[in-house]
Amino acid sequence: MLKAYVTAVGNASRGLAIIATALVIAAMLVICQMIAMRYVLRQPTIWQTDFVVFSATAAMFLGAPYVLLKGGHVGVDVVEMMVGDRTRAVLRVLAGLLGLLFCVIMLIATWIQFHDAWAGNWKHSSVWAPPLWVPLAALPISFAMLCLQYLAQLATLVTALRAPVASGRDDVERKSGATPHPREIAR
Repeated sequence: MLKAYVTAVGNASRGLAIIATALVIAAMLVICQMIAMRYVLRQPTIWQTDFVVFSATAAMFLGAPYVLLKGGHVGVDVVEMMVGDRTRAVLRVLAGLLGLLFCVIMLIATWIQFHDAWAGNWKHSSVWAPPLWVPLAALPISFAMLCLQYLAQLATLVTALRAPVASGRDDVERKSGATPHPREIAR
């Protein structure tokens, strides 16, 4: 059951990473089009700047769950290197709980903002004036997925904490001070 959840959440994070990649590529192509319109054809640009800003911002947030899945977020591991395996695992659980708490708060806040934009039919103040709920939708989606990814990470870490010490390769890793990453434990 845990492995199925971790796999499903990981696949959803990978799916959002693909969408984030597509948004970055679209933003780059629109920048090229905008340059051609302004400087080659001497035509005004109306929607391009807003599209690039919204796409790049959405890509950053939509890619965050994948970064968490891969353990790519910036972290300071000075304290982790100075403590034993068990303490290191407990610190990772504590960090995961704090990350989850932050993401839950941000999910609530971004959902309220998204809902207000949807219900109030908010428009961007530019000439293009797109509805703001479209770019704001990426925020609650991203934080909801981050919450699910943190839950998968925490479940994996807690399961590893409760597991008895096995023999073989795991013993060598434990004795060497290496704590496996949550995605390694889930395998």
